[in-house]
Amino acid sequence: MTRTVLAIGAHIGDMDLTAGPTLAKLALEGAATTIVALTPGERGHPRLSPAEYKKQKITEGTAFAEAIGADFAVLDHSDGFLPDTDDVALQLARIIREKQPDTIITHWKHSIHRDHEHTSVLAERARFLAGLPIESTDDFAAMTPYAELAAQLAELPRHGVRTIMHAENWEDMEGFKPTLYVPISDEAFYRWVSAIRHQAFARGETYGFRYIDYYTALMTTRGCLASYPRACAFHTNQSPEVTKLAGP
Repeated sequence: MTRTVLAIGAHIGDMDLTAGPTLAKLALEGAATTIVALTPGERGHPRLSPAEYKKQKITEGTAFAEAIGADFAVLDHSDGFLPDTDDVALQLARIIREKQPDTIITHWKHSIHRDHEHTSVLAERARFLAGLPIESTDDFAAMTPYAELAAQLAELPRHGVRTIMHAENWEDMEGFKPTLYVPISDEAFYRWVSAIRHQAFARGETYGFRYIDYYTALMTTRGCLASYPRACAFHTNQSPEVTKLAGP
């Protein structure tokens, strides 16, 4: 059975950095992977206008996903003002029903960035809604203020997601404790780094933070703990373990 993974980030680039090496590894092993950004992250450039940077971010996110072998989608919510409401959760639930993922990767629930915290909440809510039996004639579908979204969801088969994994992000570290390490092969690492270097913010061209250096060093550190050259750390509800997710 082909593994299917859905990575849900608050902004274009969030999952590219934190889950990107793991998604590259899985894509190389034949898994179906999708990156969804809930906002473009259009307010993250000190010189470009949000409209200008939005276009650039979407171009960069699309190219990154294509380079690592993933699908890509971005919702049109506003960077810095992402609501954790049922309309957004229903949009996500529809994607979950369409993609039928075994695993969701998203933000940890505590962050210095509210959009990240809201994304974690939305992923859990969407997971619940995607597995909920909903008929187009249900009172819920008819009475909810998001009736059209609920009706769209009702057209798709319900789906239960087995696992949610929270990626390690330097902005989401409050209370984050790794419980799972995913070894990253050289091939997956170099595919990731070749793709991520084409994102301006990752290169440090927006606010100067050396994202690529940071996450490369972090993979080396986590690899030491997992007894592999490189690894990505995640939080799940499982006991600590080393997993290859797929493949030998």
